[in-house]
Amino acid sequence: MIKKIAILHGELRTGLQKKAVAVLSEILLDYTMEYPYCIPCNAAGDLSDYTVICIGTKENNAYLCAHSSTVFTHAEEYAICVKDGRVTIEGSDDAGVLYGCMDFYHKYVTVCEHPDNDIDYWRNCFARDLPDFEYSSYPAVKDRGIWTWGHVIYDYRGFIDHMAKLKMNTLIIWNDRVPVNAADLVAYAHDAGVKVIWGYAWGWENGCHKVDLSRISEQSESILARYEREYAHLGGDGIYFQSATEVNQETIGGVLVAKAVTDFVNQTAALFYEKYPDLEIQFGLHATSVKDRLDVISEVDPRIRIVWENCGAFPFAYIPKKLSNFDETVDFVNRIAVLRGADDRFGAVTKGLTKLYWPDFEHMPESLNIGVSSDFMKENRVIRKRRVWRYLQAYWITNADKAAEMLRVMTEAKKGDLTVTALVEDGMFEANVMYPVALFAELLWDAETDVKELMSSVALRSYVTFA
Repeated sequence: MIKKIAILHGELRTGLQKKAVAVLSEILLDYTMEYPYCIPCNAAGDLSDYTVICIGTKENNAYLCAHSSTVFTHAEEYAICVKDGRVTIEGSDDAGVLYGCMDFYHKYVTVCEHPDNDIDYWRNCFARDLPDFEYSSYPAVKDRGIWTWGHVIYDYRGFIDHMAKLKMNTLIIWNDRVPVNAADLVAYAHDAGVKVIWGYAWGWENGCHKVDLSRISEQSESILARYEREYAHLGGDGIYFQSATEVNQETIGGVLVAKAVTDFVNQTAALFYEKYPDLEIQFGLHATSVKDRLDVISEVDPRIRIVWENCGAFPFAYIPKKLSNFDETVDFVNRIAVLRGADDRFGAVTKGLTKLYWPDFEHMPESLNIGVSSDFMKENRVIRKRRVWRYLQAYWITNADKAAEMLRVMTEAKKGDLTVTALVEDGMFEANVMYPVALFAELLWDAETDVKELMSSVALRSYVTFA
């Protein structure tokens, strides 16, 4: 007989705490037939007929405050304990509670529901006594998530909800113009534990090779003014910029890209830091134009986080089958991770997932509503993208070990402050969590577990889609 399930939570003082309860309720609805429309929360009275799942932090849950002796040492950390049929999911903070709820499903339920015998492949784990279990975890990568152009987010709520399921906490959005509903997106993201970094160009607009590097320093004050006019009031968590490095040569118009851009970026950032000393500023740097001039790039203001891309082989290549020069890419990443010293504020944008189809691309001269489109449009675009995902999926299955190795290189070099986002754009992530994205997200959280074990674990998740 399937036992009834009840969630006991603490005070829901933040949107993130409410998101944790909602996510856990959604997961559990697949396993109870007694309450097909809802899971009771904070039920009073006799709960002996229930599987009780207690979630929260010591600060917001009186039961955990009184009974838990768990000591946490990391942000977003959680501990799961199943003992004598009672479940506790405790977080070091609100995000830890959310991620603990997701990994209760990922690490426990999906294992228990497959008994690995010759009789049945699947069994409702809540229809029998729950085996005891203890597990705790925290992320290998501090800031982990997605980089995308904003106009190809067709449903920002679905997009952010799927990020939360994958324990992602950072969304970098690049736009020609600030979306009309940008503040709404930020508020929704924060309720899901996702930071929003707004991206815009410094010193160029639609073509780096056309930039007059000898005059870009004249734009510093207008770049700051644009931030104050368009972004400062949105409640975001920082800004990301690129600045004329997305070329395959190291000079433009006879001027060294690395030197001109470093001087310009430092000059411009100084204006920002004078007024906003705690602002997270991320410099999206394409390695193709500066890879042989790292001595110059090392002079970038250490307060700026350099976010590297186009560093070589997969997972920096668009195509996940491109592994030539992989060893050279590993060596390069080891160098740039500590280019400005052991405390270098290092980041990376990896690829090998979906991207814009540039032959059809058009710049958006006006502000748009981000993440608002019809169900008909989304359903049709999912079908159109399936062939692309099938191709990418095939080589992620083949070469996931290389992505895992590269992430281990980064996490070993940067034990603490590390940002890694993947380019996932125009792939209908808001509608489907495709297997390669889910696998990449798990690698960001857990860089040490054998990749084959992670591949099978991710494949067992009911919300993960195969092309």
